[in-house]
Amino acid sequence: MTKKDASEYIVHSVSHALDILETFLGEDAEHGVTCLSVKLGLPKNNIFRLLSTLQCRGYVEQNENTGNYRLGMKTFELGQAFLRRMGLVNQAHAILDNLVKQTSETAYLSVFEDNEIIYVDMVETTHPVRIIPMIGKRVPAHCTAVGKVQLAHKSKEEIKRIIKEKGLKAYTPNTITEEEKFLEHLEEVAQNGYAIDNEEFEEEVRCVACPVWDYTNSVVAGLTVSGPTLRMSEERIKDSLIPILKQAALEVSHRLGYHI
Repeated sequence: MTKKDASEYIVHSVSHALDILETFLGEDAEHGVTCLSVKLGLPKNNIFRLLSTLQCRGYVEQNENTGNYRLGMKTFELGQAFLRRMGLVNQAHAILDNLVKQTSETAYLSVFEDNEIIYVDMVETTHPVRIIPMIGKRVPAHCTAVGKVQLAHKSKEEIKRIIKEKGLKAYTPNTITEEEKFLEHLEEVAQNGYAIDNEEFEEEVRCVACPVWDYTNSVVAGLTVSGPTLRMSEERIKDSLIPILKQAALEVSHRLGYHI
């Protein structure tokens, strides 16, 4: 059944409950009944009933101090079940772990979805100064190394469509915001086989990423090593981190059936 066919059988109360859960994908950890009513355009009474149902099933819980609602443990359990069944994560996790041992920096695995990047797995460095873990978080593609390395292997038409839809928002003074300059940059990324985020998404943070390919010779994910600029010098990135990361990404690709 296609997504279009399935839309004919939508149960609206279920759809509204999922709308409530999806509001927690934003920055706010908690939401009140009034806030949700305004955001979703539903009466407060409907929102309260939906929240009560979700609360009984463990998908949300109420903060006794504020009266607001936040995600419950059941949502975490579902996410973990999804990741366990995701072959990509299973194949890549040991390699991520080895990356951290080789580089002493945090390593991420991410995928491109809905024109954004989602971090689906990570292994954290033991350094006391480290990057805040972002597993499960969505980030823009145009200013992250792992986003650029996946965009670079899409068609020019597809890249332009994504730019039109998402824009090239400036997150730091280093973010590339001009379309032609960005397209030229992606051509270099595709030729080099890696991308660098030179404080383009967050200041004082540098990342380097390489693409992961599958058996269809398609880019399906990206591996990233990320750290503070005080440890991520340009010299270290080029001389040490890129060769290690390329080998790690190739190993994951081979596990997914990729052959040059």
